[in-house]
Amino acid sequence: MRVPDAMLRLLGSAILATTTAFLSSTMSQGQPLGLSALGQTIVPAFDTWATAHVTKSLPLSYLNDSVVGVDASYYLDAVGKEPLVSALGGFPFALESNIVRELKDLQSIGLRLHFVFNGLDYGIDDDPFGPSLAAAENSALAFGIYENRETAAQAAQVFRSSGAPNSAALSEFLKKVLYKHGVSFTVAPYSALAQLAYFEKHPDGFIDAIYGPAELFLYGVDKIITKLKLAHQPHDAPDKGIAKKAPQLAPEVPEFLWIDRRSCLEALGRISLANFEDALLLAGSKILSPFPPTNRAGKTYAFRDIASLLAVTVGGAVTLCNQNSDDEEVQRLEYLDRYKRAMAGIRHHVVITSEGDIETLDKDSAPDDLHDCVGQRLPEELNMYLSRGMIRPRVLSWLASGIILILAPYDGGDSKVYQDLVRHQLEPVRRQTLSLLADSLNRYYQRKEITTRYWFDPSSPSSVNIKDLLPSPKDSINSWNIKENALSDRRQTLIDKQTPDLPLGSLSFAVRSLQDANFAAATITPPKKGQKVSEILEGFKQQLRTCSTSSCKAEARQHQLTAWGKALDSVLSIAGSQPQQEKAALLAVELMRLGLLNADTMFFAYSGAPGRSNEALKPSVDIDKRNCMLVSRVASLGRLIHQPRGYSGPLSRHLLAYHSMVSAVQASMRDMLEMCLVTMFLEGGVDREREDWMEIALMLPLFEEDSCALGVVMLHYLDELFVREDPTSDATREEMTSKGQGWVIHSDFKASQQLAFGLWDAVYQGVKVANESGEDIKEIQMWHEVDQWLAQRR
Repeated sequence: MRVPDAMLRLLGSAILATTTAFLSSTMSQGQPLGLSALGQTIVPAFDTWATAHVTKSLPLSYLNDSVVGVDASYYLDAVGKEPLVSALGGFPFALESNIVRELKDLQSIGLRLHFVFNGLDYGIDDDPFGPSLAAAENSALAFGIYENRETAAQAAQVFRSSGAPNSAALSEFLKKVLYKHGVSFTVAPYSALAQLAYFEKHPDGFIDAIYGPAELFLYGVDKIITKLKLAHQPHDAPDKGIAKKAPQLAPEVPEFLWIDRRSCLEALGRISLANFEDALLLAGSKILSPFPPTNRAGKTYAFRDIASLLAVTVGGAVTLCNQNSDDEEVQRLEYLDRYKRAMAGIRHHVVITSEGDIETLDKDSAPDDLHDCVGQRLPEELNMYLSRGMIRPRVLSWLASGIILILAPYDGGDSKVYQDLVRHQLEPVRRQTLSLLADSLNRYYQRKEITTRYWFDPSSPSSVNIKDLLPSPKDSINSWNIKENALSDRRQTLIDKQTPDLPLGSLSFAVRSLQDANFAAATITPPKKGQKVSEILEGFKQQLRTCSTSSCKAEARQHQLTAWGKALDSVLSIAGSQPQQEKAALLAVELMRLGLLNADTMFFAYSGAPGRSNEALKPSVDIDKRNCMLVSRVASLGRLIHQPRGYSGPLSRHLLAYHSMVSAVQASMRDMLEMCLVTMFLEGGVDREREDWMEIALMLPLFEEDSCALGVVMLHYLDELFVREDPTSDATREEMTSKGQGWVIHSDFKASQQLAFGLWDAVYQGVKVANESGEDIKEIQMWHEVDQWLAQRR
């Protein structure tokens, strides 16, 4: 039986809200945590050599009516990235339209695509914090160039080179695009490459060819497509103020580049397959870092040199490691052990079969400690939900590995307020999320030690045993129950009261319904065995209300709205019931509850804060700056109305830093939401015989992360008003609004401005309701003053 879409959407909203309700029992205050040239270097040394010696091309029509398996990570690394994404956060504005155009072009040629995404983390990462730290350093350098008024093109190029966002950050976005346009995908249990190799070798021939990196040769793949060239150019670069990359000549006839294993062996002097695979590993890739003696500063071996060295070494890589056992880096990395683990992980990797089973390749000869090479095995049911995209791999990786890595955000995360957020305020959320998952699994996971490491203090991790976190909030989930017809009746009651017609599956409808004490009381009845799926689902939407409340008060126990729940209801009543509006409302209330939605100077070291007040004309310079700060932070929760083109406009490292906090809070709430959903499935509370897995994921709140662009634009608008002689006059405001379209040329500035003002009205109303309902909003007077100040400038 398929659960009605509206019910699941409502369920998601409700569970989402449970984040706060669950935590309230253990915390009371200050809590929580163009395809014109697609192809990416994954094994740099090999790629350079292969391009010069063994790469071949064929017309894309050669693949007509073929199914091509695509490594999603490789695809995303290859797609042209908008340069300013790392300066704004969120997803690229043009990415979806570019992907859709390219998919249509490939389909028009006759290709059918099946994407495969990486699943849980596997293997050993020598430097887990390195990439995020390097990206943050590049971002800081780019902001320095931008703020010193140097060329915009130079700043954009440095932003682009930061490598952010990486393919993992864009994976959920790509899944959504593929689902919307009917392109199939699978999420592998661990490595997408192993899964692609399994698909290609399957007797039923699930795929005919693979588009991906050279590492596929390690998994027994014979031929690899490395690039797809279409007869058009990408349109991801902005048009104004930012230099575009030099255009690549598009072929008159679409073609693809490919390499095959036999040609590689021949070109390398007919070396053995074992030596070739060893060379791929020792040359360095995502699987294993480069062999230190071949990767010294000033002495880097080319791929052919590595292959030649192995060809004359009896025993291959093992012998080389033993011969260099005195090397400090070989010793530090325990390189021989890592090589053996990497090879075992390749030979005996874990895949999901065509029947949905989780299977170890060549399992009869697999070592007993294979879990140390690949990862701990999770129940097949969890892997099935993962493979269909219903849940993300992040929390599953935490539990399987026992390690949580808190990486540096785009801005660098140098502020104490951000570090306190991820270390102290959100840590209880992560722990509750993990306990909720583990509580439905076997005793091994219920007694697992979990260690959290932080990029800013790697030598001081925090650890906890799951058994110390139990019982989990699972019983709180099970306390909700309501029949489907009660929801329909409640909706009709709201209509009769001339309440705006709220979508049945919306967060707004769920919250509004709990305003009725009788309706709330009816949700407390425990579910009965054999109850219909839809009846259980209803109750979960209610859970969302309680969650907004943030404390385990009597109201929460009676499924009635607490002060924060009432604040959420008031924000939603003004913001609207569309998913984007509900997301902004939910984040605003949670940030209020955490004490983070304010005008405090949180990021002293960062530029980009309000600062253009006219001191000669306005004695209250600090007041203007304070007010602008608060308004722009609220606006940053919304979405800039923008064409599917690269962003070109003002930037603010200060607001990027604030966006990092919003992003961390959103990710923690989404994690909790997904584990609530998983608990329902694992406990048999929802019908498992279904096909709408991705639809469920998209219906739940907080799926997408927005950038801080709307906040930046509003900050710029208010900042420009400050230097005017009469910033509140109709003429001045109209002039600035007119000029605003030129600041961000691909946006609808006026509509975005009105959206930001509307969001302010909604959040301000929520602050007043929370204060009137018993929450002591210490800065309530400031909110009143800012609202009056803004009214004169809108």
